[in-house]
Amino acid sequence: MSLYERLSNGEEKLAVVGLGYVGMPLAVAFAKKGLNVIGFDLNEKKINLYASGKDPTNEVGDDAIKESMVDFTSDERELKRAKFIIVAVPTPINLDRTPNLNPLITSSEIIGRNMTKGSIVVYESTVYPGVTEDICIPILEKESSLICGRDFKVGYSPERINPGDKEHQLENIVKIVSSVDDESLNEIKNVYDIVVKAGTHPVSNIKTAEAVKVVENSQRDINIAFMNELAIVFDRMGIDTNEVVEGMNTKWNSLGFRPGLVGGHCIGVDPYYFTYQAEKLGYHSKIILNGRIVNDGMGEFIADAAVKEMILSGIAVKGANIVVMGLSFKENCPDIRNSKVIDIIKRLSEFGVKTLVVDPWASKDDALKEYDVDLKKTDEVSEADCIIFAVAHDCFRSVSLSEISKMYRNKNNKVLIDVKGIYDMKEALQKGFSYWRL
Repeated sequence: MSLYERLSNGEEKLAVVGLGYVGMPLAVAFAKKGLNVIGFDLNEKKINLYASGKDPTNEVGDDAIKESMVDFTSDERELKRAKFIIVAVPTPINLDRTPNLNPLITSSEIIGRNMTKGSIVVYESTVYPGVTEDICIPILEKESSLICGRDFKVGYSPERINPGDKEHQLENIVKIVSSVDDESLNEIKNVYDIVVKAGTHPVSNIKTAEAVKVVENSQRDINIAFMNELAIVFDRMGIDTNEVVEGMNTKWNSLGFRPGLVGGHCIGVDPYYFTYQAEKLGYHSKIILNGRIVNDGMGEFIADAAVKEMILSGIAVKGANIVVMGLSFKENCPDIRNSKVIDIIKRLSEFGVKTLVVDPWASKDDALKEYDVDLKKTDEVSEADCIIFAVAHDCFRSVSLSEISKMYRNKNNKVLIDVKGIYDMKEALQKGFSYWRL
C-alpha cells in the first residue's frame, strides 16, 4: 500500500512544519479532508493561539481554526509520528540582501532528528535552485543517519499562497511538484491533489521547481519596477501615471501592472535569492537587480513627494504632523514582514516630522517589536498636516474625503498623498486637498 493510501485511510500522519501564512492554511486544508495532521511550530505563543481557536494570520479565520482537527504542537518529538512532512518556514534575506537560510536549516535539523524510515519530506520554502539538494538533504541525512533515496525521499513544491487574497487560494492555484525520483513524485502529486482542486504540475527535477518559484516572482518584480520608473519620470513631466496606465490597459495585450510599494516575503525577497546564486556562478544580473533597486527606492520617493507637497502648500516641514495610513505590506492583510511602508516612515524622520501610523489590520505588538512603531487608531488622528494613504485596505477605501478633511489641523491646507490611487483626483482637488498620487 502506498504512503498516499495510508495517509488517506488514517494509518499514517502528515505534518506541516512552520505554521505561518502558508503552513497553517495547508495544515487546516489537509485536516479538513480527513487526514491526521500535526501542525508544528517553534513559536509557542503562536501554537497557543491556534490551540485556543485564534487565527492571527486571518487566512482561514477563527471559526476554521476552532473546527479544525489539526494537532498543534511545539514539541518536535511529535514529528516522529509523521511519515509525510511539509516544510513551510520563511526564507528572509539578511541586511546585506543575501539569503538567510537559518529557518530552513533549523527546521531540517529538527526533522532529521525525528524522521523515520520511509518518510517523504517536501519543502515549500522559497529558495534559489540547489538549496534543497545541496543544503537540506545533507542535513536530513546527518541528523537522521538515513540515506536519501534509499531510506527516505525528498521533494520540492513551491508555495503559491497569496496572503490576504480570498480569490486565489490554496485550492484553486496549480501546484508545482518535484522529487528525487518518479516513485516519490507520484506520491507527492497524489497527496497534494487531495487539497488542490486546480491540480498539480510535475516538473522533471527539484532545481527546476525551485527556479519556477523565484522566477515567477522576479518577473512580477521587474514589471512593477518598470511602472515605478515610469511613475518617477511622469512625476517630473507633470503627467498623471494612473491616467496613462488606464489608457494603456485599453489595449488587449497590456499586462495591467501598476506602480507601488513592493515588499512582503515573496516579491520583495525572491529576486535576491536568484541573483545571489547567479553571482556565485559568475553572472551579474543586469535586469533583476536594477528592478530591485528601483522598487527598494520607492518609499523614499513617496516620502520626498510628501515633503515637496507640504513645502508647495506653505507648510513648515520640521515639526509637522504626518499620518501614514497602513503598515502591512499589502491590503487587507496583517502581514508586516518586509513592508516598504517603513521606508516612507524612516525617510520622513530625517526631516524632523512627527509621524503617526494607523493600521487596523496589523498587530500592535508586532509593529512595536519589528519596527518600533506604536500603531494608533483612526479616531486618534487629528491635527494632521499631511496624510499618506500607503495601503489600500478596504476599511480605508470606505473613508470619504469629507471624513478625511476633519483629521487636518488646517481645514484649508490639506496635503493628501494617495499612493494606491484610492480617491478620485478631480474630487480631491475640488474639496481643497493638495493631492498627489503615485
